[in-house]
Amino acid sequence: MTGARVRAAVEWLVSVAPDPDACRWVWERDPRGVALLPAGRRWDVLILPGGLGHPTFDVLTRLVDRPGPVLSDFGDARMGFFVPPGTVDGWIGTGVRGAGRGTWIVVPHPGRRVVGGVRWLIPPDGSGTLNDATLLELAMHEAAAIKADSERS
Repeated sequence: MTGARVRAAVEWLVSVAPDPDACRWVWERDPRGVALLPAGRRWDVLILPGGLGHPTFDVLTRLVDRPGPVLSDFGDARMGFFVPPGTVDGWIGTGVRGAGRGTWIVVPHPGRRVVGGVRWLIPPDGSGTLNDATLLELAMHEAAAIKADSERS
C-alpha cells in the first residue's frame, strides 16, 4: 500500500476512536502496537472460525476484485470481515460471532501486515470500502459446501 493510502486508512480507522491522537500515537511509536476500536460506528465485524473463514476468504476474493478489510488472528484460528454497521444486529449464523455497537476490536496499524497476535489479510484502503454482507454470506455458503464435499471424499 502506498503512503497516501496508509495515511487515509489510518484516518478512516481512528475516526471512530474515542481519542484519535492516542490511537495514532500508539501505532506510530510501537511497531507491534494495536488499538482497541469500537465496532458499530463505521463498520461491524463478522468473526468466522478459521476452518470456515479461510475458504470463505478464498471464495470472496474470486468473486470481487478487492474485498473490504479482513483481519486474521495469530495462528489463523479466527478471521474478521468488516461489514456495514448494523449487519451484526440481524445476523443469524451458527459459529459466526459478531462485533457491532457496544463491542470493541483489536486493530493493528493498516500499513503493517503482522502485528502481535493480529494481522491484516486485506487492510482498509481509507475509502470506507467494506465487505458486502450478502456476498459474504453467499461466499460462506459456497465455502461450507466445498468443505463438506471435501470431507465426504
